Amino acid sequence: MSVGRFQVMATLQAARAFVLGFPIESAKSWGLNRAIFYAAAKKGFRKALPPERITISRLREKVEPELRERIVKTFKPYTLGDEMAYSVKINETTYFLIGDKIQTPEDFAKQIESRFKGKFDKAWQEAIEHCKKYDEGILKSQRYFYEMVYKPVRDKLAQQWTALSSE
Repeated sequence: MSVGRFQVMATLQAARAFVLGFPIESAKSWGLNRAIFYAAAKKGFRKALPPERITISRLREKVEPELRERIVKTFKPYTLGDEMAYSVKINETTYFLIGDKIQTPEDFAKQIESRFKGKFDKAWQEAIEHCKKYDEGILKSQRYFYEMVYKPVRDKLAQQWTALSSE
């Protein structure tokens, strides 16, 4: 399996968040969340929920009641620079969600890290070093991150990381 633009976006977004001070669990949640968001945007947000319907209440049948009540109290919009995502806190860790799906580090491992076939740590370090080349203003700007950090290297990194995962 190759590493595609989706995995590149998720990895660079996670590295962006990590460089800006997120703990690793939150950074991976942010990275996967943003990759899903942009993939949905590219496809036109089919059947997207209107903002007033994006509530944690849809988790009722998926989360045990005690945890659900703690999550409901922490549900809120979160901004990273000029970019917004919905968030919850679980055991003091911030996670991001789209609809009723919380993006967890386990989801990141399954959907992103697994494509690297055990070589994700090397790609992760490369992503962090790449993001460190840019100042905080660029990293905090949705547009500048996309145009300056991600877009110029997305295909090169997809090829490079596919080759890395094949070694």
